[in-house]
This record gives sequence, C-alpha cells and structure tokens, in this order.
Amino acid sequence: MKNKRPYKKIIDKIFIQTLLLFCIATLVIFFIRSLLQGKMGNIITKIISVINNTDFETSRDTYFYAVKQNMNIIIIVTIIFAFIILFRIFLNWFTKYFDEMIENINKLTEKDAVISMSNELSFMEEKLKQVKFYLEMANEKERELEQKKNDLIVYLAHDIKTPLTSVIGYLNLLKEIPYMPVEQRVKHVDITIEKAYRLEKLLDEFFEITRYNVNTVLLHKEEVDLQYMLLQIKDETYPLLEKSSREISINIGENLFINIDREKMARVFNNILKNAINYGENDGLIEILVKNKENTVEINFKNKGVIAKDKLEVIFDKFYRVDSARSTKTGGSGLGLAIAKDIVELHDGEIIAKSEDSYTIFTVILPK
Repeated sequence: MKNKRPYKKIIDKIFIQTLLLFCIATLVIFFIRSLLQGKMGNIITKIISVINNTDFETSRDTYFYAVKQNMNIIIIVTIIFAFIILFRIFLNWFTKYFDEMIENINKLTEKDAVISMSNELSFMEEKLKQVKFYLEMANEKERELEQKKNDLIVYLAHDIKTPLTSVIGYLNLLKEIPYMPVEQRVKHVDITIEKAYRLEKLLDEFFEITRYNVNTVLLHKEEVDLQYMLLQIKDETYPLLEKSSREISINIGENLFINIDREKMARVFNNILKNAINYGENDGLIEILVKNKENTVEINFKNKGVIAKDKLEVIFDKFYRVDSARSTKTGGSGLGLAIAKDIVELHDGEIIAKSEDSYTIFTVILPK
C-alpha cells in the first residue's frame, strides 16, 4: 500500500528537533536559576559588597532580596532570550530543507545534474527525478520533431526546385520558338501547368509545416448540418476523384446536426479523403457512413486498399512521411493526418484507423 503521508520522516524529525529545543530551553532556565542561588550568587554578592562597601552578610541579604523580588522578571527575560536563540537555530534547521528543494528544482533543467536530497526528503527526491525524466523525454521528443521538420523542409525545398526548373525550361522553349507546332505547344503548356500545380501543392505543404502548432488552435463551435457539410466536401474533391476515377458515396440516413468548428472539421474530413484518394486503389468507391449513437456520432471513411500494420501504428505521427518512401506524385508533409488527429482531440473526440479484408477504414468519433 502506498504511503499516504510520504513526508512523515520530515514531520518526525521536526518534532524531535522541537522537543530537543524545548528541553534545552528548560535546562537553560533551571541552570540560570541554580546559578543565581549558587557560586554565581556568591560572586554577585561580593560585587555588591565592593560597590556598596558593605559586609558580605549584608550584601547577601541585599542580593537575595533583589533576586527573589525580581525572579519572575529574570526568568521571563531568560525565556525570551532562550526562545529567540533557539528559535533561530530551529529556523536554520528547518529552512535547510527549502534550500535543498530549491537547489534540486534548479537541477530539473540541467542536463547531467544529479538530484540528491536528505533522507527526510526522499519522497521529494523521487518526485523530482520523475519530473526530470519526463522533461528530458519531452525535450528529446521536441528535438526529434524539430529535426524531422527541418529535414522535411530541406526535402521540400529540393522538390520545389525540380518543378520550378521544369516550368522555367518549358516557358523558355515557348518563348524561343514562337512558331512551334500547335500539338507540341499544347503538350508543353500541359506539362507546364502540371508542374505549376505540383509547385503549388509543395508550397502549400511548406506553409503547413512552418505554421503548424496545435497549441495555438482555438475552436469556434457552431451547430452544423453534417450531411450538407459532407456533400460540400464531396463536391470540393471532385477534381481529384475525376483524375483517379473514384467516387464517393455518403450514407447518413437523416439530417444530423452536430456542435463543431466547421472550418477545422472540414479540414479533418478533407485530409482523410485526400489520403484515401492518393493511397487507395483507383476505380474504387470511397464510402462515408455516419452512425448516430446515443452520446456520439461516428463518421466512417471506407476505402479499398490496405495499409501495413507497422505503418498503421504510426500513421497519425507528425512528419511520418520523413521515414517512408517519398513519392513525387503523392508525397506530402506527413502532417495531414497528424493535424486531423489533433483537431478531433480538441473536440474531445477520437480518430481511429484500421485496415483489414482489403479495406482501410478511418473512423472519427465526436461527442454530441
């Protein structure tokens, strides 16, 4: 069973120290009182005798009378001084724990610093070591993502140069040969347009990478007709569908309104559909099936084509494309599905991918 009071050791030590100080203070008071009535009393009596020029007996009577009359005041003053001195000692003992905590908290951001605390603060040492471990893991992950991001920017910069060189080359041909045969001119124009579109796509991906930061995303929710929204997205993807001879079927069953950020959720659905179109089999049907459950809405995107299990496990990782084969035609930044996942989770939802029986299904689960 886990200790409910991990700080028991420090409480016990403070209690013992406090008790010790109390005992010392008591002994000091008794010691001073005994001194006043013992040899110290004789010394003080002799001093009084010298000062007043009286005999010892008279001086002793004067001393005892003065001491007895002011004994309470003497004891109170003694207690006050003893308390101040001993309380100061106690504070030094106690505040050393804060010094230890501050010293080791500062080590959290030092890479090779070792966290070590006294036995009474072992519970705090354990917690700080855990925090340091998680901070180092987070920093390492952040460095890896930053490195992947930088690598991808280099790759995209190289890929941007390729279609740009082609566009410039074909435009120069058209300029240098003004009377080029129509058939050849049309061919060169088509290639130039294709390369320009490729360049536009790469630039979009480049800006996607440089501006990506989910921590700055704010949701603006509103009631949205899900069926109408999916039909709009279907129309927007028509050029891509036509090019790959694909079709989309939507089965929603009823008018369903859901509270979401329309623009960001459209981005999620677009990213899933583009992924299905780019990596699915041509001449296939992409099915969108909506299930209206008691507390949630499930939007399923079913597409013909299989994703390997090892890739399926990391498909939502940021910049995943860096570690996979980069196709000039379909290679992206690897942020599409990662962004989709983040947006869905910002809606307190969940996105799942599974691949079986020659089909891949992406499921977006959103709370009502």
